Amino acid sequence: MNRKKIIVPLVLLVAIACYFVFFHKDKTLQFIPENADAVALVDVKKLTRQYISSFINHPSQWFDGKKTDKEGSSVWDAGVKIPDFLQIFHLKNTGFYHWYTVIELDDHQKFLSFLKKQKFINKGENLFQKDHISLSIQGDHCIVGTSEQDLASVHHLLLQSSAKKKYNADQFIEGTTGSISFISGQKIQNFSVELKDDEVEIKNISKTETFNALLTKVQQKARFLEIELDAENVKKLTFFFNKSTGDIPEVAHYKASAELEQVNDTIVTYGYDDNFNEIEKKTFQKITQPKYMISLQSPNLEKTWEYFQNKKWINSQNQFTIIPFQPNSIYKNKEGIVIESTENPIQLSPDLRENYIFIKNDALLSSSASFINKGILSTIDYIFYGNKAEDYYIRLQGKKGKLPLILRW
Repeated sequence: MNRKKIIVPLVLLVAIACYFVFFHKDKTLQFIPENADAVALVDVKKLTRQYISSFINHPSQWFDGKKTDKEGSSVWDAGVKIPDFLQIFHLKNTGFYHWYTVIELDDHQKFLSFLKKQKFINKGENLFQKDHISLSIQGDHCIVGTSEQDLASVHHLLLQSSAKKKYNADQFIEGTTGSISFISGQKIQNFSVELKDDEVEIKNISKTETFNALLTKVQQKARFLEIELDAENVKKLTFFFNKSTGDIPEVAHYKASAELEQVNDTIVTYGYDDNFNEIEKKTFQKITQPKYMISLQSPNLEKTWEYFQNKKWINSQNQFTIIPFQPNSIYKNKEGIVIESTENPIQLSPDLRENYIFIKNDALLSSSASFINKGILSTIDYIFYGNKAEDYYIRLQGKKGKLPLILRW
């Protein structure tokens, strides 16, 4: 038999199989409720291709024993259907950190076994929790969220066909690994998410030279935290966290600088000796705390100060109590309102009159932030946010390493 007659159809079949496995995608989004106001999409097949490409190009990972050990507890073998697009959404009028996704189950028992291996706590009634992740199993679907609060509501919405809006992936994402989109009525504002070897970029623009120049200036300050925002950015940030800005006085300019330091904290306790005399015991522990300065400029300084007082954010010692790091002091000067740590205070960096947030990784951060994944944190160098008019740019910069981020994570 002619070998070409066998090889050509075989190659064709392999090519067709590869296309359907790695490229063909169902772009219908089934799990986005009508009252979602933000959607994050992950192109799972594109991400898979990136992972395979990175894996092939780094032979040191081919025989990594650690990865082999984890295969038994991998989400790829957890009894779930791997979607073409992972759909993560936020509901209107819910907490800023409350995000949800729905996954389909192939094998109920295998999925329960996966949850057990991952040390999820069974709270009964098909509700499971681990750290800040909650999930509810409803038939052949599992609703996963960063909060337990709206799991039942999400399930109810998904049961109602009228509450589900038929979206197509092309409305949110175009050729990138992921996207983050904000929905307001019929308007959808999209931000692309691109995963590169050492960084993740989120943006709504194609050219980033202006933001790269700004980032270079900010990096020269080399502090843990640098923030400078105009009135519009302050409003947006306040809205994200408070959902209402109706009674908040206008802040025309916001500036903050901070550094982390480790200090000895004294803990005083009292006990009794053998003769029942009260004795004082002192123990010491090292804690991480910031030293910082914040400046607020307002067109109506007295109204802003009065607002803080009415909210009882200023106590009798002129401390700004909404900031948990004490002691601090708050006072007015000719330029505005200043809040600063009273121990080892720092000075604000010079104004750039730009809109940015810069957070640089610090070794002290991982020792104090117990809620952060330490493995991921150790790979991050800094996070940068920049805004000019309608242009937005966010960069999550990874530390230089032998492996790309997709293999380190």
